[in-house]
Amino acid sequence: MGHLSTFVRILDLGGTFVFAISGAVAAVNRRLDIFGILVLSFVAGNFGGITRDVLIGAIPPAALSDKWYLLVSVSAGLLTYFSYAGVDRLRNPMLWFDALGLAFFAVAGAQKALTFGLNPIMSALLGMLTGIGGGMMRDVLVNEIPHVLCSDLYAVAALAGASIVVGGHLLGISYGVSAIVGGVLCFGLRFMAIRYGWHLPMAALSAQQRARGSSSHDDTTHHEP
Repeated sequence: MGHLSTFVRILDLGGTFVFAISGAVAAVNRRLDIFGILVLSFVAGNFGGITRDVLIGAIPPAALSDKWYLLVSVSAGLLTYFSYAGVDRLRNPMLWFDALGLAFFAVAGAQKALTFGLNPIMSALLGMLTGIGGGMMRDVLVNEIPHVLCSDLYAVAALAGASIVVGGHLLGISYGVSAIVGGVLCFGLRFMAIRYGWHLPMAALSAQQRARGSSSHDDTTHHEP
C-alpha cells in the first residue's frame, strides 16, 4: 500500500506540474503580472485534486497540507515566466500540457478514490473530475468558455483513462500497468482529437446562428470592464 500511495502521489505531482504550466501559459497570454501567473498556476494545478479530496473525505486536501504541491506549482509558474519563449515554441503549448496533465490526474484520481473505498463508477467519475477541474477553473478565471464544455474529447478522454484504472482494479491487474495504459489512452485520445479535430456530436445550427454565437463569444472574450 505504501508503494501504491507513493506512485499515486508522484502522478499527482506530475499532473500538478504540467497543469500549472498550462495555467501559467494562459496567464502570460492574457498579460497577467507575475502574481497573477503564480495564482493561475496554483489554481490550474491543484483545483481538481482539491475538489476530489474534499469529496472523498481526504481532509485537509493534499494540495493544502503537502508543501510539495505549492512548490511544484510555483516552480512551474516561475519556469514559464522566465522561459516563456522556450515553452511557446511548442505548437499550442497549453493544449499539450493540458493533455498530459489530464492523463496524470485521471489515473491518479481514480486510484485515490478506489483507495478511499468508493465504488467503481464513482471512482471513474472522480478520476475524470480530477482531470478536468483545474482546467475548468483556469478557463473561468481568464473569462473563457471551459475547454471541457466545447473542446475535442476532453472529459471523454479523462473518463476513458480513469475507467481503465478502475477496470484494472476489478480484474486484479497491477495499478502500475493499468495507470500506464489508462494514461496513454487518455493522452492519445486528446492528441488525436487536437490533431484531427475529433469531437462529440453537436447541435446543428444555421450559418446565421453560428455567426451570432461567434459574435457573442467574441464580445464576451474581449470585454473590458
